[in-house]
Amino acid sequence: MTGPSRPHLGAADSRTLSNRMLFNTFAYAAFLPTTLAAVWLSPAKWRNIILLGASYVFYGAWDVRFLGLLLLSTITDFVVARRLEDSDDAKARRGLLLVSLTVNLGILGFFKYFGFFVESAATLLDTIGLAPNPPLLSIVLPVGISFYTFQTMSYSIDVYRGITTAERDLVVFALFVAFFPQLVAGPIERAQRLLPQLRDRDRRPSGQLVEEGLYLILMGLFKKVVIADTMAPIVEAAYRDLPTQSGWALLVAAYAFSLQIYGDFSGYTDIARGSAALLGIRLMVNFRQPYLATSITDFWRRWHISLSAWLKDYLYIPLGGNRRGTTTTYRNLIITMLLGGLWHGAAWTFVVWGGLHGTALAVHRRTRSSRQSTGSRRVMAQLMTFHLVTFLWVFFRAPDFSAAWEYSTRLITIASGAFDASALMLVTVAGAVVYWLDRSQERSGSQVPVVTLVAAQRGAVVGAATTALLVFGGDAVVPFIYFQF
Repeated sequence: MTGPSRPHLGAADSRTLSNRMLFNTFAYAAFLPTTLAAVWLSPAKWRNIILLGASYVFYGAWDVRFLGLLLLSTITDFVVARRLEDSDDAKARRGLLLVSLTVNLGILGFFKYFGFFVESAATLLDTIGLAPNPPLLSIVLPVGISFYTFQTMSYSIDVYRGITTAERDLVVFALFVAFFPQLVAGPIERAQRLLPQLRDRDRRPSGQLVEEGLYLILMGLFKKVVIADTMAPIVEAAYRDLPTQSGWALLVAAYAFSLQIYGDFSGYTDIARGSAALLGIRLMVNFRQPYLATSITDFWRRWHISLSAWLKDYLYIPLGGNRRGTTTTYRNLIITMLLGGLWHGAAWTFVVWGGLHGTALAVHRRTRSSRQSTGSRRVMAQLMTFHLVTFLWVFFRAPDFSAAWEYSTRLITIASGAFDASALMLVTVAGAVVYWLDRSQERSGSQVPVVTLVAAQRGAVVGAATTALLVFGGDAVVPFIYFQF
């Protein structure tokens, strides 16, 4: 099976932000305190305006031209929601909702999927003997477009459904769309959670929230720099020289990518939640120890929770959910995950990755037991789920089907070739650290278990994490994986 290929995840190009604010830790380290000082030293009535301006500066540091798309989405849904709330005419309300969906999906479709569908159509026509001459457009993907378009769409849909009320303050709503900690890689917040917090101009973080925020930022940096960025070269080497890699080397690299994408994405979420906390805002938990899941269904309740909930509420349930029989339920699961895969990227590898997850969800729903897994059964279920997820990540990471197929076959057949023992050691240590972090969170019932420790223990943890950041933090910048989505 063939189809359009895509760049390697994390690969740099002429548009990369490695020297700009979004990818530069040092720039962000200056931007965040400056923003905090400007917000908290200003009168309450100006705080949201200052924070909105800072958010636009943050996003505009990538490419100021794409602020126009952000503003278009913002204005569209602000106006649509107000008119939805003021109208009692069912037909007019449906038309207004259609405007929101058309604008947001139109922006997303053109900038993210135009090239993909054109190339796919050209490949299909070429296969049946036609020689198409498709338009060649070099379209730059605006960073974070999948996140903020889904967030604004959900707002208009919720107003249409009567779940939330329309926001009447344009500054507050614009900040809801552009709030910089979660603008480019989530979590995808709901209006019911975030808007009330933004309306409170007198909000100030408590001492506990500040402490939690600082620990979250440190933990996020640790996950990104020490875990994800250390795993990245192992993964890159495996995919760069696939024909020379042994099956064992590819197995180690598969584990490495599982750790890389978790450390990378959950690390960003921790930094986002920590930054928001310093501004008096609580963002939702987007990860809840996903690699401790006991089934594929449990995994999707723990991984990228905001997207899973979005797909459930705005796609799976409208399709009929589990209300129309077993076969329809399975169909809805697979369709939802196929589109969830496509949300991640404009490539057939993402679609297949989503379809395989949807199939796994359907199989689990068919075979699941009502008995609670305990003891060794629970550990076995966790190991099986982790390895299933790890294998499916191959389709997510591979640049095209040929690479995914070669990787899978060499892995399964335990092909002979190169093997780096030092990579195995690094992955083993990183895996143990991730397991310890997740188990600590699960046992304490807190996303920041360090706050439950005594002062000396907290100091030791902070010292160890800071030392690790200094040791592993190099000059090379590895972009966050989910920034491209």
